[in-house]
Amino acid sequence: MSVPERGQEAAAGASERPAGGADDRLPPGASERPGSGAGHRSAPGAGDQPARAREAGPESARKPSWRALAAAFLPNRVLSHTALRLLVGVQVLVLVLVWWRSPFALLPRPGEVLRALQELWFRDGLGRELWTSFMLNLEALGLTLVISLALSYLTVLPFFRPLAMAVSKGRFLGMIGLTLVFTLMVGGGHQLKVALLVFSMTVFFVTSMAEVILEIPREKFDHARTLRMSEWRVVWEVVVLGTADRALEVLRQNAAIGWMMLTMVEGISRSEGGVGALLLNQNKHFRLPQVFAIQALILLLGLLQDYGIGLFKRLVFPWAELTLERR
Repeated sequence: MSVPERGQEAAAGASERPAGGADDRLPPGASERPGSGAGHRSAPGAGDQPARAREAGPESARKPSWRALAAAFLPNRVLSHTALRLLVGVQVLVLVLVWWRSPFALLPRPGEVLRALQELWFRDGLGRELWTSFMLNLEALGLTLVISLALSYLTVLPFFRPLAMAVSKGRFLGMIGLTLVFTLMVGGGHQLKVALLVFSMTVFFVTSMAEVILEIPREKFDHARTLRMSEWRVVWEVVVLGTADRALEVLRQNAAIGWMMLTMVEGISRSEGGVGALLLNQNKHFRLPQVFAIQALILLLGLLQDYGIGLFKRLVFPWAELTLERR
């Protein structure tokens, strides 16, 4: 056979072999990926990995790992709801254990507080007194909201700015000297308690809300004016509606002041009773388990109120937290 004929046979044999050569032969158990073309092979069991990840995904998301909990000690980290609940549960458990094993003999133990709570509820009418205080605080909170928002929104008029500033400075005044003034103005009893609570919350509410209005960017006013809105329409759209979500947040923060002032206010006028008057009576006789039980109940009710206002804000203004990092 001549040299040209042997060269033609070698070329024909090479064209019949696969393009990838002997190294591209599939190992046992491997398969080609569909639509991937020649030369693309998948390793044995590689196609099952995404399916396994999808199957294990929800369970791994539900179970917080130690690495997720360790993120609580790193700055600017966002924990999942499950990890956050676990973290809160651990901290509450540690707090209860420290309380249980407290070295102070006068400090009542959790069991004593629970027995005192049962006694107060069924014998001393704690539920009725708590309802009286709750309705008093709710009435004062409603009046505070109306008065404070009116004063804060009126700061768009220069005439009312000194008045709002003077009201905000009232947060430095104590209640002892003002009790006589409010007694001469509104009388005693229920009206006196409402007036003292409203004053205590209004001075802080106006301070916070006036600052919220002052911090509105100029761009929002300019944008409303470019839409050919009148100045009163600008006030309604930008100042009133534009800060409604922050007004609820200010209300949530200042509503706790009412519960803090409740004991003093109901101690001044005890004609209607209330949980504050009951707390002062127990403290007078140095019944510490009863005092701790009433304080714990006030704390629980305040937390429920705080959660309710926050939930209402998220339902009415769901867009308020879209730009926040840790929400």
